[in-house]
Amino acid sequence: MNSESFDWHTFLGRWQEEWVPREDGDEEEDEDGQTLVSQGRPGADEAVIAAAERRLGRRLPPSYREFLAVSDGWHVDQTAGVYQLGGVADIDWFQDPFGMTPMYEESLGDHPRQEEVLLAGMWRRALRLETDSDMSYALLDPGDSDEDGEWALYLYKGWGGEYPDRYPSFRAYMEAMYRSFHGDRAGRPDFVNATTRAQDAHVEEARLLALRGRHEEALPLLEEALSFGRPRSAVLLNQLRHLPAPRGSRDYGLLVADARYLPELLPVQAMEPARGEWRLGGDDHWLGMMAARGVARETAEAVLGAMRDGTHRYEPPGPWGRAVAEAREPARWGATDAAWRILRDALPLWEAPGPSLIAPVGLLADPVLGPLITPERGREILATPRAGETGPAPEPTPDLDPPGLAWLTEAVSSRRASDGYRCVWVEGADPARLPALIGGEGAGLGAPADQSTASWRRPAPETGDAEPWEDRAVVAVGRSTDEWTFAFDGDPNHLNERFVSPAPAASSAGRAVVVWRDPARMHPEGHPTAFHLSVAEQGEELYAFTVRGTDIQRSGAIPEALDPVRLFRPERSEADNELRVLEALHTELGLSLPRFALTRGSLRTFTTRSWTRAPREGESFAYIRFVRHRS
Repeated sequence: MNSESFDWHTFLGRWQEEWVPREDGDEEEDEDGQTLVSQGRPGADEAVIAAAERRLGRRLPPSYREFLAVSDGWHVDQTAGVYQLGGVADIDWFQDPFGMTPMYEESLGDHPRQEEVLLAGMWRRALRLETDSDMSYALLDPGDSDEDGEWALYLYKGWGGEYPDRYPSFRAYMEAMYRSFHGDRAGRPDFVNATTRAQDAHVEEARLLALRGRHEEALPLLEEALSFGRPRSAVLLNQLRHLPAPRGSRDYGLLVADARYLPELLPVQAMEPARGEWRLGGDDHWLGMMAARGVARETAEAVLGAMRDGTHRYEPPGPWGRAVAEAREPARWGATDAAWRILRDALPLWEAPGPSLIAPVGLLADPVLGPLITPERGREILATPRAGETGPAPEPTPDLDPPGLAWLTEAVSSRRASDGYRCVWVEGADPARLPALIGGEGAGLGAPADQSTASWRRPAPETGDAEPWEDRAVVAVGRSTDEWTFAFDGDPNHLNERFVSPAPAASSAGRAVVVWRDPARMHPEGHPTAFHLSVAEQGEELYAFTVRGTDIQRSGAIPEALDPVRLFRPERSEADNELRVLEALHTELGLSLPRFALTRGSLRTFTTRSWTRAPREGESFAYIRFVRHRS
């Protein structure tokens, strides 16, 4: 930091001119009971500063020296912990009167960081600046200095027990205290001055920049305005930070109760408690917080309930709202790239319901469309001009779904490359028909479920009306192409000899295909990975094969391109064999699966009929249940 470029006269003069006491206390008085009108005192002469340096045995750091030449002490604020900074006659070495050094040295450990070592030694070598405080100390550390000769200033609040706040220089500390002075008074209607007007102009400039897609330019303006406590800066900044981190949470304060913004923001505020991540007092505490902000409890309860059961729908008005409704149809069946393209094309049509909203953050709360917003797409939203503003369009983010099935061999998001899977594809069927074709009795499509965790929800065979031998699956439902609908299980049981392919039952209206990969790691030692394919049409199985190591069982007229002898070669690795068969299924039958929807998206689910038949007379079986815990 080059202190020569800093004008202390202007800075302190502006602070003095803007000074007003806080509303919640009387004006400060000095030791003689006189009301303090001035925050500072006349500057100290160079000879006086030099004499103090000889007394201390050290030359003072540049920014502090220059400050003393302009004001020999300063009244900071009654809320800053340190109230009064002394002048040259008052400062002296701290000398660790409370024995902090041994305590901090004991906590250093075997491999301390440099900043930890500096802090531990600071207490004995620091220069104490304050003369009046709330058990707080302003300490300049000559042992923590930079290339400009500036000493770090540590603000230690003795009543709090926390580590001291570190500022790289005395100037940085004073600038922070000036911003804090503004923040404490930002809500007062009579606190208007050149600084507040300039910062408010920055907020409006940032708002327009953000709507023009220039969010990176808007960010520092809002960050600075927030440091001064300016209205609207926090809520605008939160929007710019939320979309690039869409799975996180942001607080939109009192804006949630404003009728213009409530439909957009209240569901976003409910995302965290709806996911079960709200710990502080549970639902009642969250509902109480919303009520304190002016949201009717019934409204908050209804929104939280809809978020929790997956029935909430983001339904903005106008052309943007029509595009949202259009995008929901492909998204709910897994065509997330197509859905995103619809949303992306319509982003310029988004209209702000009021001046405090600069982006469609309500999209994040939609259980179907919200998962589509990745950090990259969130930044693309912010980079797109909207709400009637103009500017260059950003480079489109690439599609996220590769063609075919080869991605099943990769370690993607919540699944590992070694995981098993099974899937039923049905040709020409509406996805909503699949429960009737292969579902259990009374099965129907459930609400959208987060696929990063849905595969862990397989119902236990010993619960409900299921028999212990049954192998029912909770499957995610979608459409992979215009021709094929799928039902996918990413966490299947073992493929055993009593397996009955659901392909014939699923093929009443056209072809149906079943694929099942059962990895060796899920079996006792010595059991190889198993792979099954069966294809049926009009209720009849056309062909099938099951491969276990070098053992191949087959039936029907298998097309040459899918011949297991050609696809599964003992000299190749399991991964290579799997990749070859998945590529053949894509080429020969046109099968594919949407990677994003099945690993990070949201799809509707239902519970299938059993994939295994009942034991026949004389057969026995053993049931072992494995429960996996994610770390």
